[in-house]
Amino acid sequence: MTSRRGFLTGVIAATLAPQASWASARNPAFLSAGRDGAGNFLLAGLAETGDILFRHPLPERGHAAAAHPIRPQAVAFARRPGRFADVIDCCTGAALARLEPPAGHHFYGHGVFSADGSRLFTTENDYDNARGIIGVWDAADDYRRITAFSSGGIGPHDMALRRDAPGLVVANGGIETHPDSGRAKLNLPDMRPNLSYLSLDGDLQDQMELPQELHLNSIRHLAIRADGTVGFAMQWQGDLGEQVPTAGLHKPGGGPFLLAEDDPRVLNMNGYGGSTAFSADGTLLGVTSPRGGVLQIIDTVSGALLHEHKETDICGLAPAPGGFTASTGTGQLLTISETGLTMLQPADLAWDNHLIRLS
Repeated sequence: MTSRRGFLTGVIAATLAPQASWASARNPAFLSAGRDGAGNFLLAGLAETGDILFRHPLPERGHAAAAHPIRPQAVAFARRPGRFADVIDCCTGAALARLEPPAGHHFYGHGVFSADGSRLFTTENDYDNARGIIGVWDAADDYRRITAFSSGGIGPHDMALRRDAPGLVVANGGIETHPDSGRAKLNLPDMRPNLSYLSLDGDLQDQMELPQELHLNSIRHLAIRADGTVGFAMQWQGDLGEQVPTAGLHKPGGGPFLLAEDDPRVLNMNGYGGSTAFSADGTLLGVTSPRGGVLQIIDTVSGALLHEHKETDICGLAPAPGGFTASTGTGQLLTISETGLTMLQPADLAWDNHLIRLS
């Protein structure tokens, strides 16, 4: 029988034992899904220089990822309409868990941890009922599913933690889909994309909808500035010849501030905002379009389009010192600053849509 002294000694030793951190995983700067030359899918951790620090195999194509705020764990999400989210130990490479949504649901490719890392939130499609769902998972209990609540709309894609108050902001793209119909869009005449601001328990606190004439502009991807301003990227479901904005800003309680909407260069995006990010100082918003092969950089005060950079299949985007870091489907990683583009270490991979910055 263990003595009381022995028990206490064990507790103290466990408390004082060094805990694995992101430093134990060599402090990756980014996470990105990708595909190698043999067609194998993976999640990679990248250094600031573009060097690959680790790779982990995925069963199918990945989309985005979420990094635990404390432990060196990452969650790789399947591309819509996938049904896996793999939890990975980024130090050892061990597969810690494979999350699957309930029957009748699929993942939308994005998720986020609570600030303390205790919960993981996932965007999901309850496709038989045509409603968006946020799944909630207990990260301290082998990622057991705890509950779920409404996303505040249809087609929740990206999601982020608010910076101005506790809660979530969800990009509800407004597009109804069903796995039986592939990637067909089933409700275009009735689309109502929105940003929904939710408490961590699912209460709807605020909601922003676009003007009716832009109801075909699916709100898909998000960036959050330190003051709580939300940057959002959109994907136009109407005629590609129409000049419509692909980016905007929003603060709870107000209306949308649509960016560069009168600049003819918006047409170069081909109606498709693939990813978005604020610069580190928050004065700029970058938006990529893999379909247009362009990155546009917009002033967040005036809304003016300041710079446009052309790069084949550019999509992943994250803040970096002095500007942005971007990734491409051709394996390039590059930094963008006032002085132009700088190529970093190329990879023998096709990077997928998103470049996730570890804060």
